[in-house]
Amino acid sequence: MTFHIDFILKTLEKEVSGYAVPIVDLIAVQTKDPFKVLVATILSARTKDETTARASARLFKKADDVDGLSRLSEAEIAKLIYPVGFYKNKARYLTKLPEALQAFSGEVPDDIDSLVTLPGVGRKTANLVVCIAFGKPAICVDTHVHRIMNIWGYVDTKTPLQTEKILRAKLPTKHWLRVNSILVAFGQGTCRPVGPHCDSCVIQEYCPQIGVTPRKSPQARQKARSAGIKKFISWNVNGIRAIEKKGFVEIVREMDPDILALQEIKAQPEQLSQNLINIDGYQSFWHSAVRKGYSGVAVYSREEPLHVYYGIDQKEFDEEGRVLTLEFADFFLVNVYFPNAAYGLKRLDYKLNFNRRLLDFTNDLADKKSVVICGDFNVAHKAIDLKNPKNNINNPGFTPEERAWMDKFIESGYLDTFRKFHSGPNHYSWWSYRFNARAKGIGWRIDYFCVDKKSEDRIKSAAILKDVMGSDHCPVILDFK
Repeated sequence: MTFHIDFILKTLEKEVSGYAVPIVDLIAVQTKDPFKVLVATILSARTKDETTARASARLFKKADDVDGLSRLSEAEIAKLIYPVGFYKNKARYLTKLPEALQAFSGEVPDDIDSLVTLPGVGRKTANLVVCIAFGKPAICVDTHVHRIMNIWGYVDTKTPLQTEKILRAKLPTKHWLRVNSILVAFGQGTCRPVGPHCDSCVIQEYCPQIGVTPRKSPQARQKARSAGIKKFISWNVNGIRAIEKKGFVEIVREMDPDILALQEIKAQPEQLSQNLINIDGYQSFWHSAVRKGYSGVAVYSREEPLHVYYGIDQKEFDEEGRVLTLEFADFFLVNVYFPNAAYGLKRLDYKLNFNRRLLDFTNDLADKKSVVICGDFNVAHKAIDLKNPKNNINNPGFTPEERAWMDKFIESGYLDTFRKFHSGPNHYSWWSYRFNARAKGIGWRIDYFCVDKKSEDRIKSAAILKDVMGSDHCPVILDFK
């Protein structure tokens, strides 16, 4: 199928004209100030537009130019821009920015090669500033542009940088100035990372929907629920208080699960806001570690469980808040945060002991009714489940001992639901924060939904929601009847 990019972008430009304007574009329209565009772009990375807008307004009230910024301390900047994502790092970059700009006579440079020498500025930011602030042809490839161009099959790439290089050669120059703004607005409004609204998309008939799991329309979702199909989602959030600032509650509403299991919440319930405790439509259950800021699991459920079991009746594991089980009429949902074997394999024996005890626990449950086990298993089972298996043999999460237990677990009668539907490589649920691993596609699949084998016919679909940001893990999903 031929994909007519000129027609598609023209159609979308008209469509998104009524959408919310991306914050960096809005600042450019309001001020036409390259300094403010640059600063807002730095603040916007991994941050919702509403948060960026408020932080930018606070900062610009105190420092609306380079001189004003130079008079603020790093601590003052951090306080002003909180809670943008990675605000401490961004405060450090902004503290260094005035001195760095001296090389350009105190002005923001208008070329990519110069911009990337500034603190906190990568190619995406540089391209956006060149395009938005100076009106010069540049292609800014953020996650929306990269994702949507691959959905269309206009590119076939693994990283935003690869997408940028191909678009420079392939995309007509006349689209360079507007493509980012169009696709960011379209990606936030219709072609969303979670459950894109393909049913109401103006280019639905032209889109090949490569790699897309469209949302079920409200009517279809209700039909599935009426048929008894439940949507389960599991997500290691790597700190629930941190992810709350990244729009967690809004993401939950968008994903619309029947049960949401979280791992590594790193908090006690009394430390949480009421917005987290009481998400509309859900009851929440919490099993925190005794040690504050560490481990812990939680479950949100639309349906009230018959019973809730905290732990696996073994103190050394239960005090770390690793297992939370909800019993319903015809199944158990077991939410697990498996221990990490740790650097130098210092906790490998602890983890293997935990694994053995957990298997005994789930086997006892499976004698009674269906069992769904989900969570961060902290192990890549097969070589296909991580990008660089040869380089990680004997590293935590890929030791022979951990993988042998996973073999035993599967042989004991449990199914890896994702592999029931997806047999190929390059499916990951965790990426290191180091070395830009997520953008480069260097990941591990260590988050699972597993179901006892006798309940196999209840498994309807499974997927990894790789485009959902907010943590170093992404959510995984199971439809279960």
